[in-house]
Amino acid sequence: MLDLKLIRTETDFVKEKLATRGVDAKEIDDLLALDQKRRDLIVKSETMKANRNTVSDEISQLKRNKEDASDKIAQMKQVSADIKALDEQLTAIAEDVSDKTSRLPNIPNDEVPVGLTEEGSVELRKWGEMPTFTDFKPKSHWEIGENLGILDFERGAKVSGSRFLYYVGQGARLERAIYNFFLDENEKAGFTEVLPPYMVNSESMYGTGQFPKFKEDVYSLKEADETLIPTAEVPLVNYYRDEVIPTEKLPVYFTALTPAFRSEAGSAGRDTRGLIRLHQFNKVEMVKFTKPEDSWTELESLTKHAEELLQKLGLAYHVITLTTSDMSFTAAMTHDLEVWLPFQDRYREISSCSNTTDFQARRAHIQYRDDNGKLQYVHTLNGSGLAVGRTVAAVLENYQNADGTVNIPEALQPYMGGQTKITKED
Repeated sequence: MLDLKLIRTETDFVKEKLATRGVDAKEIDDLLALDQKRRDLIVKSETMKANRNTVSDEISQLKRNKEDASDKIAQMKQVSADIKALDEQLTAIAEDVSDKTSRLPNIPNDEVPVGLTEEGSVELRKWGEMPTFTDFKPKSHWEIGENLGILDFERGAKVSGSRFLYYVGQGARLERAIYNFFLDENEKAGFTEVLPPYMVNSESMYGTGQFPKFKEDVYSLKEADETLIPTAEVPLVNYYRDEVIPTEKLPVYFTALTPAFRSEAGSAGRDTRGLIRLHQFNKVEMVKFTKPEDSWTELESLTKHAEELLQKLGLAYHVITLTTSDMSFTAAMTHDLEVWLPFQDRYREISSCSNTTDFQARRAHIQYRDDNGKLQYVHTLNGSGLAVGRTVAAVLENYQNADGTVNIPEALQPYMGGQTKITKED
């Protein structure tokens, strides 16, 4: 959430920055008008309460003097009723101000390329050699998986609906090998592994920015205030919600493997086959809590670590900085890692590494004490390390052979019991 004081004092700056994210200046003007009304009502309420206190003192004095206080008492009752009505109005307006503020995205960093679409993202670097297939045409990962008997989309659809699947045999083992490899590498990089809840309450979804704006993108229970997590970022960031992190603990690094549940609202017709866009998928997430002055360096180290995971798997990729409108609602800057998929003949996202600055910490009230002992908001960062299903897709497509088998990357072989190749299931 943006600081309302910043919106008041740096209005033109905020309008200019948020315009690059598709926010109309009228939204800012309407918010400020409502905020001014709220502030005026606060002054009016405080004035009326001061007057009520004065009248109350006068009534006491009249009673001590055994004089008639009936007029003053009637006046007091009316003032109290007026104050109650005013406070109810004030509460409603304050909630409206908070709601409107919570729907504004984060202010983009000056280095973020400006664009109202995904076009215009800036490529920072590339790594790796794209595989060449001279004696056969590369197949899609879903065709490879189905032919090998390790991915079963048909039964997934029968049991749960579209965008679900079964991993079977070596497919399940490959998925497990990949996420265990990621967790081990993350631990080596200083991340503490966490096994968090897979369901969270609305306060948690608000803290990380999914609520109230993106409720249609998630699965929530009807009979309880619980939502299936769309990413482990939600429970990991909210671990410290409403807390002051001891300064000596910073930075804090967390990593977690969890399923992610997404409704994929608005994705009809996109990536209808394969592992790229599912309603349920495994993802290893990385989250950092840092001091503000360290967060940009931490973003680069987070991105580099995600790159190292792909490098150790021998998968070609590039890194891009997303445009102002393409990065997530909470982000001030996002670096996407996109892995090469031969069948699609293009790069596809496999990790997004973002610095949300104090945007999430302000919503979730996560603070620390600076060198002067003053409470400040931490900065939070998040990144996939990595999306497991998409890594399976990349391994199947990049390591496929003409006979339909798939070579297992060397880094994963110890996690596959020394197995070097995936062959057809009996």
